[in-house]
Amino acid sequence: MTIYKPLTDMRVVTLALNLPGPLAAQRLCELGATVIKIEPPSGDPFAQYCAEWYRDMKDGQQCLMIDLKSGEGQTELAELLSEADLLLTAQRPAALKRLNLDWETLHKCHPQLNNVAIVGYPSPMEEHAGHDLTYQASQGLIIPPNMPKTLIADLAGAEQTTIQSLALLMGRKAGQQGEQRLVALSDAVEYMAQPIKYGLTSDGALLAGELPEYFLYETKSGWVAIAALEPHFRKRLQEKLELESLTKAILAEKMKTRTATEWVSWANEHDIPLVELK
Repeated sequence: MTIYKPLTDMRVVTLALNLPGPLAAQRLCELGATVIKIEPPSGDPFAQYCAEWYRDMKDGQQCLMIDLKSGEGQTELAELLSEADLLLTAQRPAALKRLNLDWETLHKCHPQLNNVAIVGYPSPMEEHAGHDLTYQASQGLIIPPNMPKTLIADLAGAEQTTIQSLALLMGRKAGQQGEQRLVALSDAVEYMAQPIKYGLTSDGALLAGELPEYFLYETKSGWVAIAALEPHFRKRLQEKLELESLTKAILAEKMKTRTATEWVSWANEHDIPLVELK
């Protein structure tokens, strides 16, 4: 089967290190873009944090080590940018300006070039330090003392970067001059926190454990998550369990009669959304 890759004639240069930028670059590469990743002499710190994920993200890309603080490095980068359609950055604006990579300079030297700049916070806090943990904490997505199980800001930021990149590259195909789009990771995590904002998952809310058919239960061995939210699923759950009523207490007692693995098998047989917690 032929896989359509709409970005086959597009060229992307990325200076973005760590996670959001490289994840977005991986997406663009998968869509056919030629991606050139520039790393400083010290390398990408993410290679030390998670070597396997780092290698997977840059698969299929050309990786160059360039010292952008040197004149030679600046010249080498300028040559790459003169043929590029998009530049991804994830440094703070002040750091980019010191490297002559602020948008005003970039647009003047390379009018065809688009730029998606990943920052922590939108203006006027674009120089403010932050990380996934702090972005999540500020939106009420962390329950202390538990650390988050996933990197919501980084992953959502990567998806938003990909979307903005695609929009700019579509404009490039249409003959438009280069533009810049900013992706703030704090905004990305705020977007992901909308269920709390609108009261869907906040304490005591509909999807926060109030419904017996949308809850976590301990079994004879292991735990299961039941998500029979829609009326037809709820009805089927109650009927197949042969229960006169559906409450958390009754379900909790029922779930302890089998193991999690057995309940998963039972749920698959009856088309009920239930999985074992890993």
